[in-house]
Amino acid sequence: MRILLISRCPPYPLHLGDRLIVYHLAEELEALGHEIDLLAFANRAEDWHEQGRYDHLFGQVRLFTEPRRSQGEYLRRALLPTARWPRRAEQSWSPEMWRAIEAALAATRYDALHLFGGIQVYEFAGALGGRPAVITPYESYSLYLRRALASASGAARLTTRVQLALARHFESWMFTPYKRVVVVSERDRDELLGLNPALPVQVIPNGVDTYHFRPRPTGRIPALLFVGNYEYAPNVDAALRLAREIFPAVRQRVPGVRLWLVGNAPPPELRALASDTIRVTGRVPDVRPYLARAGAFVSPLRLGAGIKNKVLEALAMGCPLVATPLSVDGIHVTDGHDALIADGDGLAEAVVRLLSDAALRSQLALNGRALIEREYAWEQVAAAYVGVYQSG
Repeated sequence: MRILLISRCPPYPLHLGDRLIVYHLAEELEALGHEIDLLAFANRAEDWHEQGRYDHLFGQVRLFTEPRRSQGEYLRRALLPTARWPRRAEQSWSPEMWRAIEAALAATRYDALHLFGGIQVYEFAGALGGRPAVITPYESYSLYLRRALASASGAARLTTRVQLALARHFESWMFTPYKRVVVVSERDRDELLGLNPALPVQVIPNGVDTYHFRPRPTGRIPALLFVGNYEYAPNVDAALRLAREIFPAVRQRVPGVRLWLVGNAPPPELRALASDTIRVTGRVPDVRPYLARAGAFVSPLRLGAGIKNKVLEALAMGCPLVATPLSVDGIHVTDGHDALIADGDGLAEAVVRLLSDAALRSQLALNGRALIEREYAWEQVAAAYVGVYQSG
């Protein structure tokens, strides 16, 4: 097949989850013999210099500066039904992208059209000339904001409430022109269907590179690990919760335990926690050595939506997992079989139980890896998307 991908972002760097899925899906599709062209928005200065990292996967690649969208423009589209769907390039937020889509469709007969992103790309339905297309918004932004509202206070609570109302309004109609809407978890699907029961929503999870992330024959030590991109607020919240609440409770009962907080752009409040028992690494070239050595991967996320790549990678590496229910959205783990699922005070209890039971650690490691091989390899994800493309 010849496929046109229209994406909210380029497929690199891979520590950014919304880029990771585009990269690996394109890699699998290209390996299957499909031809792919990419039109993508760039929103980092580095984006313009990193094309060589993924150029080999595509026949053509064109990048465009992501446009700024003001709150006033959002409100205009929300309040005026006639403004929701641009009919020509000049009415869109990115006339340049609109014209590029029209030019690509005029020059090439594509077998599938696939848009990645939500508010950034939904408006280009009008540029497709009535052709059927798939859109992958990754997650429901309404779900993300609804969870954020539960923990917000003061002025932030009012702002989040307004944002949630606007997001719910948009998500009730913005995906209606598309033949299929793909999200990465059942919770995101249910949120969208609650807003628009007629929406053709399908769940296809993110995957994991099961060769790159695989168990290593190294001994594990009593260290707790959390990995995240700390430019994403839910990861900062989770890391602070782990360091300030869960880790001290575990240390009281498991002397000598350590904590590793690994990942891009740790903010000052996270870096300030570094001590002889807490390591804050910043971005590392390879997370696998940490996943191979840690006694437990602890994910205390309580904010966010979508599927968590960090959790998929931990399971793939055979790193025993303790996680909140939110952390495993879209991942079909069974508590006590593939991972330990807990929240509140139960998180520290679960970590202590895991560190104290070698047989349990071994069982979770084996079962977690088997789950990934069975359901979350990128080959299976690509096959699911090919099925969507071919469904007419």
